[in-house]
Amino acid sequence: MKFHKWLIILLPLAASLILWSCQSQKPVPKEGFVDVTGGKVWYHIVGDGPGTPLLVLHGGPGIPSYHLKPLAGLGQYRPVVFYDQLGCGHSPAPDDTTLWRMDRFVEAVGRLRRALGLKEIDIYGHSWGSMLAAEYLLTKPEGVRACIMAGPALSIPRWIHDADSLLTTLPDSVQQVIRRNEAAGTTDSPEYQTAMMDFYGRYLARKQPWSADIDSSFAQMNQAMYGYMEGPSEFTITGTIRNYDVTGRLSEIDVPTLFIVGQYDEAPPATAAYYRSLMPNAGLAVIPEAAHLAMQDDSAKYVETVEAFLERTDKK
Repeated sequence: MKFHKWLIILLPLAASLILWSCQSQKPVPKEGFVDVTGGKVWYHIVGDGPGTPLLVLHGGPGIPSYHLKPLAGLGQYRPVVFYDQLGCGHSPAPDDTTLWRMDRFVEAVGRLRRALGLKEIDIYGHSWGSMLAAEYLLTKPEGVRACIMAGPALSIPRWIHDADSLLTTLPDSVQQVIRRNEAAGTTDSPEYQTAMMDFYGRYLARKQPWSADIDSSFAQMNQAMYGYMEGPSEFTITGTIRNYDVTGRLSEIDVPTLFIVGQYDEAPPATAAYYRSLMPNAGLAVIPEAAHLAMQDDSAKYVETVEAFLERTDKK
């Protein structure tokens, strides 16, 4: 009887220890799907290096993670966890605008992390992904060792101001095309799309021709989500995020953070430096001759810079 009594007590304890052990293990290279509110999100784990796993939050909203593939080069140092947010790339979902909310995207980060047993992680957020990273960090999750804010969009009013300044560097004829079509509501016209690509070739990705990864990101983007949340282009923000500004709360994020931007980024170095000044434990790196997709413009320099930062935080 005493043996059975101790067995009843010890079995749940053993099961808990086994579960904790499994959740503490580093992820192995694989891909699959995780259930989230509204559907499933696809993930792909690359690399099995000994460092802290890096969870990658792509930009958009609605633009999948293909253009961030150069970050797979970090896999020799640490597992890199890519995923496509619900509704784009490999993560299809009904066009349900009730799902296109910040709280739902933040919830999905937590669900993915729990499903993959990511007890300790670093977080990388690019562009819109930096907004998502900030909002997730403000929930004070346990086990986040470091954060990278890449091409940060932490104040959309400031993003709009920067975009207006960058637009003035385009030829007058291109500026007129943009103004005329935006006033007429014809942002889907061929001439507007051509003008938009002129801007993108200067401030989105400068290396020509664009890689297949960038092409795939645009080919599989969710245009409806992008338009609903952002607007018709990178420089005209009319969607639900147009008033987003988290700068007043950046001082609450105390994990070691690296801001990384291109010299010709849509998020200019001066703006990244301003964000850095608002955080207690942040640094800044600028990739020369690169734009918003700096990981595409100079992959080697970008990966080297990111890994140097993450390696320092791993040693602390």
